[in-house]
Amino acid sequence: MRGTKAASRYAKALLDLSIEQNQLDRVKQDMDTLVEVCKSSKDFVSLLNNPIVNPHKKNDIFDILFGKSMDKMSMGFIKLITKNSRENLLPYIADSFISQFKTYKNIIEVHLTSAVPLEKSVKEKVMEKVKESFTGTIELHEQIDPSLIGGFVVRIGDKQLDSSIANQLKNLNHILLN
Repeated sequence: MRGTKAASRYAKALLDLSIEQNQLDRVKQDMDTLVEVCKSSKDFVSLLNNPIVNPHKKNDIFDILFGKSMDKMSMGFIKLITKNSRENLLPYIADSFISQFKTYKNIIEVHLTSAVPLEKSVKEKVMEKVKESFTGTIELHEQIDPSLIGGFVVRIGDKQLDSSIANQLKNLNHILLN
């Protein structure tokens, strides 16, 4: 991802400032909003990446879009980034801020993918095992992927437990071919 190092530094500065000013949760909501707008509007991302549009004009547009809903600190940060001609990094800064926020708050993202919706008891057993291995607040993201055939895949950060039937068949096929 381009600009990741700079985006991470800007996000860290915003995180530190929001902690210092006791505005962390509010700024997190604003960064969530910014991420959603970037994901849902290609025109907005094009505006961020357009060097022809004057930074003052971009800040006027940001005021119209976010002025009433975002915190003053978040708006000031966005305007500062735009003033320094780094607004193309805003989506990456917002993503990095959210990631750093979760690390700071010890929030663990658990991605649970299954072939069919899991029964509540199975999901609870999986979550118990996760809680045994990790300490912190768990944020569960569930997804259905019929290509797994059966079973499930649990992904936490860079760790993955794949107990899907598709994976077991692939492993069996690999063993038989060797």
